[in-house]
Amino acid sequence: MTDGFVVGPGEGERVSPAMTLKVGDKNSTAWSMFEVVDIGPGFDVGAHLHRNAEELFYVLDGQLDLLAFEPRVRAPGNWQSWESHTGATVARGGPGSMMYVPRGCPHAFANPGPGPARMIFLVSPSGHEHYQKELAELVASAAGPLDAAIAELRARHDIEQLTPQVMPGRR
Repeated sequence: MTDGFVVGPGEGERVSPAMTLKVGDKNSTAWSMFEVVDIGPGFDVGAHLHRNAEELFYVLDGQLDLLAFEPRVRAPGNWQSWESHTGATVARGGPGSMMYVPRGCPHAFANPGPGPARMIFLVSPSGHEHYQKELAELVASAAGPLDAAIAELRARHDIEQLTPQVMPGRR
């Protein structure tokens, strides 16, 4: 039998300035867990999907626009206007809101503002921290547009990008 462990507030492995890994593939084959402490107003992860992973998102503070459905039409622009075959639309979630994303399901989140948001997210199976670390290094080292580099990175990590990611202050 293996013992568990406790990770206290502010503890864990810093993956990026705004993200801390709490559990990863060094500890679990089942999931990775992240605390994201600063999702700035205007940030949009872009609609995307994972063929081999599922995710849970839990909003701690602020608000996020949340999408987790297959739209009638995968329009390449604004996912916030998408509608599902059953009539579901993008939800605005505040503290205590949770979004479950099964394998292969298009999903996205964005901060509509005016302030920052915080969330916890889990990815199964574990290992998503490798993508997050590479993304943070890419963003920190690049001086110009990132769209092509992020698309290549995401493709290597089982992420099919459906709409562009938006990082305020970057382009």
